Amino acid sequence: MNAKVKSFSELSEAEWSLAGGKGGTLARLYQQGYPVPDGFVIFPDAFVGEELTSDGWDRVQNYLNQARNGTRDVPFAVRSSALSEDSAEASFAGEFESVLEVRSDAMVHEAIRTVHRSRTSERVRSYSEAKGMESAHDIAVVVQRQVRADLSGILFTADPVTGSQMHMVGNFVFGLGDQLVSGEVEPYTFTISRPGGDYDGPPELKRFARRLFKMALRLEKELGSAQDIEWCAADGKLYLLQSRPITTLSGFDPQTALWNASHTGDCLWFATEVYPDVMTPSSWSVWQMFQQFNVAGVPGIGNIGGRFYMNYSFVRKVMTSFGSSEEEVRDMVTLTAGAVPSDITVPDIPLTRWGLIKALLPIMLELFPKQLRLRRHFRQIIAASPGKCDQLRREVSQTHDSASLITLWQTKIGPYFVDMLQLQDKINEDYFNPYKALKRDLISLVGQEQAMHILALLSGGSGQLASMASLLGLAQLARGEVSRQEYMQMAGHRPPKENELAEPRPYEDPEWLDHQLAEFRATPIDIEAMVSKRAGEFETVWQHLAENYPRQVKGMDKQVQQINQAVQRREEIRCELTRTLGAIRDWFLRAGELTGLDDGIFYLQYQEVLELLSGDTAVQETIPVRREMYARLEALPSYPIFISGRFDPFQWAADPQRRRDAFDSHAPLQAMETDVIEGYPGSSGRVEGTVRYLTGPEEGSQLQEGEILLAATTNVGWTPVFPRAAAVITDIGAPLSHAAIVARELGIPAVVGTRNATMRLRTGDRVLVDGGRGIVQLLEEA
Repeated sequence: MNAKVKSFSELSEAEWSLAGGKGGTLARLYQQGYPVPDGFVIFPDAFVGEELTSDGWDRVQNYLNQARNGTRDVPFAVRSSALSEDSAEASFAGEFESVLEVRSDAMVHEAIRTVHRSRTSERVRSYSEAKGMESAHDIAVVVQRQVRADLSGILFTADPVTGSQMHMVGNFVFGLGDQLVSGEVEPYTFTISRPGGDYDGPPELKRFARRLFKMALRLEKELGSAQDIEWCAADGKLYLLQSRPITTLSGFDPQTALWNASHTGDCLWFATEVYPDVMTPSSWSVWQMFQQFNVAGVPGIGNIGGRFYMNYSFVRKVMTSFGSSEEEVRDMVTLTAGAVPSDITVPDIPLTRWGLIKALLPIMLELFPKQLRLRRHFRQIIAASPGKCDQLRREVSQTHDSASLITLWQTKIGPYFVDMLQLQDKINEDYFNPYKALKRDLISLVGQEQAMHILALLSGGSGQLASMASLLGLAQLARGEVSRQEYMQMAGHRPPKENELAEPRPYEDPEWLDHQLAEFRATPIDIEAMVSKRAGEFETVWQHLAENYPRQVKGMDKQVQQINQAVQRREEIRCELTRTLGAIRDWFLRAGELTGLDDGIFYLQYQEVLELLSGDTAVQETIPVRREMYARLEALPSYPIFISGRFDPFQWAADPQRRRDAFDSHAPLQAMETDVIEGYPGSSGRVEGTVRYLTGPEEGSQLQEGEILLAATTNVGWTPVFPRAAAVITDIGAPLSHAAIVARELGIPAVVGTRNATMRLRTGDRVLVDGGRGIVQLLEEA
């Protein structure tokens, strides 16, 4: 038997994981030129039971002699390196044994036995159970030349409690670091501030602070997360003893597939109506393909308890670094998610303008030309999409082996979805600039209130928007103007939860269309007349404006046309992106058939499905616990739209005083006692009526004609419900939200982005909705 014992310099990249958390990391860092004391790793296969094999011991003695280099009195440190140790989920810091100051071969041999035996200790078992891990551990052992330290310490590159990255925090002791771990002496504390590396702490460490700061920045960048760093200083030199992820800042539990981006750093996050529901691991893994910007470990998007959030702190830093004002940042986010609470904490992130440019420039140089190319071919891409998706679905159905299914994803389905994501991203940009310009010009011409009233009349589609196809198409189908097949091509790929892969598509249900027709005929409302009436209202207002301000309005006509075109194009790409998700759903279902996991496949990420199809079946053991976690998350109420700092969805849901609109871990938010609820003008008009609160489009039959629809958010699945509503109120929303767009098309007053109307109103309340001003007034409680 050839027991594996290898020096740090000999370990290959493929062997890093086999050498345990500590051994693999130290070998990697040593090879990358970090000041890691030289050493070697004894792999688990060098042990039989508790004893090191004779071959293993021979190899150990050889390395010891090389390290001594003819010097007899050389101290060594013998440390654990369990395969589960020093991971993002569990550090096991201080749980396994370490033995310092060992010199003779006999002392080293006994130290190796002690460290290896500690894997079965009671404290390791207790820690493992607390982390939900197996208590049995494969363990490697690390042996290093021990540095005679003058100072020993730790450095967290982010605050392990708050997640703030503005300050690195640490402490140190004089002499060896075992005093720090054991708590025998009171350590000295220090901070290093970003982005400049300013040091605040005892003077003894100051001369090492700059080197420590630079090393910490490099470690964060190369290891991909905030780090818990062990270091020491001796004879004027700085040494790196270990670097591992800060476990309290881990944003993902691989067992339960629970993500929580709010635990990875101190940021302000905001939700959007495009992704309002809890997502299965499959769906999140696919939507993560949208992620392009992750600078210095700070992501632009994140998953909090299964729900999609965008990073306001990141957006703010990027925009202000390139010249935008705070007001412009808030206006930009308001167009996406509604008004940002004025009193919520907006944590800063430690990125300099130059650092952003260096990080973003390569991405931009790759991304922007591609997006421009896709936009140039927009009309061809949209026209080809239905046929392309049908072809992909046929290829999936004709795939009968795992290797072919892997190839189909890697060469066709995955790349096509990424292209569609990038095209949608570019089309969104085409809306914001003309909208902001028109809003600015109208305000300067007629004032804030009248400008918002006009914008809330601007429907943009005149019945031609893709989000209206399911509604208008039913009227055409009922009159025999389109066939059943044509209607299914329009709307059969858009279920209520259209962005969720586990959600069946309407075309999978042979009775779906008959049900839709029956509901439509039961509510004989002239949809075309509603659309035509609203278009006429806008034309009247715009003509009146042109008569009073002919020169100025002539210049704004182009902006109106640009906005209309951008809205139509945005709705088209969103429709076709959803169609692409149908092909991806088929791919997952086929993988479920080939592996025997059926719908359990949706609790795996697409990367894990590829590994499973390649023969690695270990991940399928996580499916039951992930399914259970998904059910627990789905049972929770919708989370706050704005989240600042660390957020635990289960703790928040258990709080009877919780707020639906915002959560701030830094300071309590002001109470809202007024009877007036403010939101964003979604669609102009004033109406009084009785509120009907619905949690999903499946409850749509409860809405009586003339009632006011109240919902947290809406999507295309809600469209058939709208014609019966006298007005619409939503928590999440902005000018481009589904509720605003469809309400404007139909001429229904709407106030969107109120943030918490669903907590302040209930079914039966009588309210006044002023869609042009973005105000809802409570007149009488139920």
